[in-house]
Amino acid sequence: MSSIKARTFDPRAFLSETGLGRTILQYLKNKVIFEQGSPSDAVFYIQAGRAKLTVLSVHGREATIALLGEGDFMGEGCIAADQPLRTVSATAITDCFALRIEKDAMLRVLHQQHEFSDLFVAYLVGRHNQTQADLVDQLFNSAEKRLARTLLLLARFGKEGRSEIVIPKISQETLAEMVGTTRGRINFFMNRFRQLGFIDYNGKSGLEVHSSLLDIVLHE
Repeated sequence: MSSIKARTFDPRAFLSETGLGRTILQYLKNKVIFEQGSPSDAVFYIQAGRAKLTVLSVHGREATIALLGEGDFMGEGCIAADQPLRTVSATAITDCFALRIEKDAMLRVLHQQHEFSDLFVAYLVGRHNQTQADLVDQLFNSAEKRLARTLLLLARFGKEGRSEIVIPKISQETLAEMVGTTRGRINFFMNRFRQLGFIDYNGKSGLEVHSSLLDIVLHE
């Protein structure tokens, strides 16, 4: 019976449906999903919408460390035995639907279903590689290149065959936090990108990022 279950288990279906230890929740724009310092008792999987991860220093300074979207996990640190409390906060930046998977349910499916554990490990490796690339970006690239790369990542450039996409409205303060520069510099570069045709402001929808923005990242 267990071998039959293993063959028929569908990780995508698991992440799209409610079930034992799994609840689909809706978060309106600007709603807090979980807070830094709260119990680390569940993993969240974004089914639709966007969210940001922020961290608050002991001096009260907040920084945005990641912007996430459909297909991303949040709060996965709860599966570590040495992380009883959240180390970051998660907030919806658009209306958002997320699957909340209780820690016990997450550990159970990771142990019992190889298809899911393979998917989850691949996701964590990809996230780790992006974190390393972000560090290299901060150390060696100019603020202009860092902003271009951030916008391309937010647009999920190259994924699902798409090269242009509208990013929901994100403040220049948030971009400045992620890029590691001032709001004034972000404003200067955004205006320059728009004048060069790399981006367009799409009314109330957000920011349209064109694949030509990649030229900024590749240009030496």
